[in-house]
Amino acid sequence: MKLRGYMLGVMSAVSYGLIPIFILPIKQAHFSMDITLFYRFSFSALMVGGYLMYSRQNFRINKKEALILAILGICYALSSEFLFIGYDFLTAGIASTVLFIYPVIVALIMFFFYKEKLNRLSVVSLLLAFAGVIVLCLKENGLEINFAGLGIVMLSSLFYALYMVIVNKSNLKVSGFKLTFYSMLFTSMFFMTKSVIGNESFAIPSTAIFFNFLIFAFLTTVISSLCLVYAIKNIGSTPVAILGALEPVVAVMVSVLIFHENFTTNLLIGITLILLGVILNVISDRKKVSHI
Repeated sequence: MKLRGYMLGVMSAVSYGLIPIFILPIKQAHFSMDITLFYRFSFSALMVGGYLMYSRQNFRINKKEALILAILGICYALSSEFLFIGYDFLTAGIASTVLFIYPVIVALIMFFFYKEKLNRLSVVSLLLAFAGVIVLCLKENGLEINFAGLGIVMLSSLFYALYMVIVNKSNLKVSGFKLTFYSMLFTSMFFMTKSVIGNESFAIPSTAIFFNFLIFAFLTTVISSLCLVYAIKNIGSTPVAILGALEPVVAVMVSVLIFHENFTTNLLIGITLILLGVILNVISDRKKVSHI
């Protein structure tokens, strides 16, 4: 169960890290982000809903579950929105890496509000990962980053952390697929409402953009979210949060290889520190299990 949890956590992180491949061309084409995110999440909900129908699972939820799932949808929506706004201020690699501050937020929420213990290795792994983020923000003239962009992406990080903690602590008696379906449904409703208020057109201008939306939804949302939900259930919020360090690593590689972002010494050091943080976290979690 533990190994499967770690593998799912890695898959979730890698698929989420592929977001720049899809979002940057759409931003460069000046296509509406609200409409883009509406289609991303509505297509995701349709895909997961189709599987629920195929496997003959019922869609029934009670009022309490509906409220929690709506809150999850809003957290996911706000996290996505702030991340994509952040892309206007920071490079995709740096924005995706700054998003990684969310494991620190998850760990702190679990420590202060749920009294979940952090052993020394866990603390060191968090510090290493956080140091990796700082190094990625360093330039030749010292700390050189757009602070508006940094603040916006940190808001994205906060809402992503809240999503993970709520999934872990709400004791929802629904399957991972049903949880993902309703999270995506409520997220798409959030962006649909915004688009209607903004009087935006829902027309998809070309077949290429339609298929972009479909693949975008499947890879970065359906696969990422389902793996995330099952990973959290298997190994808990904090280990999954730190495995999320692979997200910025993948995003940086995408930015360098596809969008020709400079691969600097700071990028190399930052990624190395983040990966060390991931490895230490896995070791510390196994030590916790061996002591139980």
